[in-house]
Amino acid sequence: MSTIAHTQKRGFAGTVWDYLTTVDHKKIAILYLLAGGLFFLVGGIEAMMIRIQLAVPNNDFVSAGLFNEIITMHGTTMIFLAAMPLLLGFMNAVMPLQIGARDVAFPFVNALGFWLFFFGGVFLNLSWFLGGAPDAGWTSYASLSLASEGHGIDFYVLGLQISGFGTLMGGINFLVTIINMRAPGMTYMRMPLFTWTTFVASALILFAFPPLTVGLFMMLFDRMFGAGFFDVAMGGNTVIWEHLFWIFGHPEVYILILPAFGIFSEVIPTFSRKRLFGYSSMVFATVLIGFLGFMVWAHHMFTTGLGPVANAIFAVATMAIAVPTGIKIFNWILTMWGGSIQFTVPMLYAIAFIPSFVMGGVTGVMQAAAPADYQFHDSYFIVAHFHYVIVGGVVFGLLAAVHFYWPLMFGTMLSEKLGKVTFVLFLIGFHLTFFIQHFLGLMGMPRRVWTFLPGQGLETGNLISSIGAAFMFVAVIVLLINVVVTQVKNVKVGMDPWKDGRTLEWAIPSPTPFYNFKQLPLVRGLDPFWIEKLEGKTEMTPAEPIGDIHMPNNSFTPFMVSLGLFIGAFGAMYHVDDKGWAIPVLIFGLVVTFGSMLYRSIKDDHGYHIHKEELLDDANKGGTR
Repeated sequence: MSTIAHTQKRGFAGTVWDYLTTVDHKKIAILYLLAGGLFFLVGGIEAMMIRIQLAVPNNDFVSAGLFNEIITMHGTTMIFLAAMPLLLGFMNAVMPLQIGARDVAFPFVNALGFWLFFFGGVFLNLSWFLGGAPDAGWTSYASLSLASEGHGIDFYVLGLQISGFGTLMGGINFLVTIINMRAPGMTYMRMPLFTWTTFVASALILFAFPPLTVGLFMMLFDRMFGAGFFDVAMGGNTVIWEHLFWIFGHPEVYILILPAFGIFSEVIPTFSRKRLFGYSSMVFATVLIGFLGFMVWAHHMFTTGLGPVANAIFAVATMAIAVPTGIKIFNWILTMWGGSIQFTVPMLYAIAFIPSFVMGGVTGVMQAAAPADYQFHDSYFIVAHFHYVIVGGVVFGLLAAVHFYWPLMFGTMLSEKLGKVTFVLFLIGFHLTFFIQHFLGLMGMPRRVWTFLPGQGLETGNLISSIGAAFMFVAVIVLLINVVVTQVKNVKVGMDPWKDGRTLEWAIPSPTPFYNFKQLPLVRGLDPFWIEKLEGKTEMTPAEPIGDIHMPNNSFTPFMVSLGLFIGAFGAMYHVDDKGWAIPVLIFGLVVTFGSMLYRSIKDDHGYHIHKEELLDDANKGGTR
């Protein structure tokens, strides 16, 4: 059946099935938001346990071994399973709309990317219940991870491998979408900044994830087959793992922060009621950050003995990357300068982000000087710097995006009053938690320590830090209350709810039709919707007459492919213990995966057509599914 009714589902079971099988980028965005939000809560609980343990000296709230597991899982969860998927969710929700596309280039692969990420994350977190979580730090340095007993590190390696495949698929998909599916008139230099940052971050994913994948395979072979890549006793080299990890790990920071920059570059002009200052310089700064991001990884390794020449080269490159970042900071400030600023919740996060992120950047330049880094390295000064960048940049960006894009994704508006409560609590908690940690580090407190002794001058700083973490925890609870209350009230808002939307995503009816655009829009310049509004129009000028639209069918195959790898990973891991069931489980999992892929390849699935008459009828009904 090739009708709009073909896509409709009824009831709770129908909704669940719809989301399990969906290939619609907007629904996949919601899945990313739900899963990433869940893992964000898990990572936040782990953070609270860390801060409770360190609130007072000689605390025994958790054991030393459990603390190592918590601190490893907190970092791994927050980076790989919370920040990245939440950003991928907003990329899915917004980018195809911003470029005037009806979907991403490969909808099936988009769904597969999500389910691989999700099952990889679930697999990693099941380690808590199956003999112990990984305990070698989120960087899992080889000298520690090879010595780790139990299966914690195996969960880490296999879980990140499965999840990483999904992220890599997402990055390739976004690149192809932006290159090939822009609406007529949408040149590269007319793309919104969020689309540009998605483009550059996706390119970073394409080049940064393969080194991690290679490193994880080598770690897997070392642990399961005694390959000896990193084992010094067998002629291996543990520092090779550090190179592979940080060749991925430092671009990963920019994979996270660039989309957050893009979010702020949408929020600030909207609520300053001004065009973004210096658009061209912002684009070139974004590309330059992406390029330089691959030239700085060894600043994480100044203390490994690479020598003064290598240290000097990477010190200079690290300092150089501050230049394009500084361009962005000044452009955001100049966008606000002389603007008619509205202090909405997204704008408050944007304003708070600028000084918070600058502080993180300044301490980064301090660490770029190799002699100084010898003193800072592996102290709480590093913890403070990293969190000022990631929380003060990425998490502030995510919180701004949740409030800013909520009406676009769900058709309702989060409470501004509760949003401002969340903002105040989170901002106070953030600076209380991490500002004091700079001084704890300078006073000699090493990172990743389970406890500390009284009389070292560290008691007050750690207590303040733990109180700050409690503020942030309460702020997140208020945000959850805000979400629940908003969705229960279910007060619908129309298109362009912020009244000064500039880009194409605000020119679509609310709720967004599943085919996005009845007719592809004609883009006549930067901020295309704003241009139309200046001429008194309420919608985009179409670039084509109404015609049939081809849409892909939903598919259960991505779920099954991912489930098969999830099952097979248990067999791969436990066969080392000579368990009789392990090899059959591995084979069964691979049969499910490859059988699903074979089914997909031979199935005659050409999607379906929405006919012109149905589109006209659907438009009259408001464009809903």
